[in-house]
Amino acid sequence: MKLLLTALQRIHKPAVYASPRRRLSSCASSSGLSPLRDEALVVGSSRELVRRLGSQVEVRTGFITEEEEGSFLRELEPGLKKKRYEFDHWDDAIHGYRETERARWGAACEEVMNRVRSVAFPEGGPLLGPVHVLDLDKTGYIKPHIDSVKFCGSTIAGLSLLSDSIMRLVKEDATDEWVDVLLPRLSLYILRGQARYNFTHQILRDEESVFNGQKVPRLRRISVICRNLPG
Repeated sequence: MKLLLTALQRIHKPAVYASPRRRLSSCASSSGLSPLRDEALVVGSSRELVRRLGSQVEVRTGFITEEEEGSFLRELEPGLKKKRYEFDHWDDAIHGYRETERARWGAACEEVMNRVRSVAFPEGGPLLGPVHVLDLDKTGYIKPHIDSVKFCGSTIAGLSLLSDSIMRLVKEDATDEWVDVLLPRLSLYILRGQARYNFTHQILRDEESVFNGQKVPRLRRISVICRNLPG
């Protein structure tokens, strides 16, 4: 894992190809949130790669409101505060984290989770449960990895709470092919298909958190992650 991380750091170059600019998600327009800055959310090593992954890497900005974020924090913080941040993950994939699982939610959070399921997964498809909650310290980060296909299906969907961040995807067998994905606070990201199986994904540490030449400060970040079952 350390050798892979070192190699990625050496070959990664500033992004030169960007996806079409997206100003406002459908959820943001209906909830009264302000538009996202006029910028691309996905940039990569080639125009063809960004185009090819366009339907498999999705970011819905403003998917939740600040009030809904507060509902999640009120439910999650009491349990998270009882845990310490860990700096040695069992498979060396995460640094500076706390995590928990959640099978049941209050009404406000359950309504959001129903929205996540409806936009990210096929209707009636079996989901991996309970929901995974990952709390990254400001100094924490997620190293390049691919979730086990033995336990997880073709789709991952995650809410981003408390902080903007950058997710980097690198082709497993061709490390010069990569995309960076801007994940604004309050957004929902969805990875499907090839982006899920053939690319490592990671969350950049604060000192590396630069998107298309612009610094994106990384604060404490909580992600609420849903996955479907294999098959």
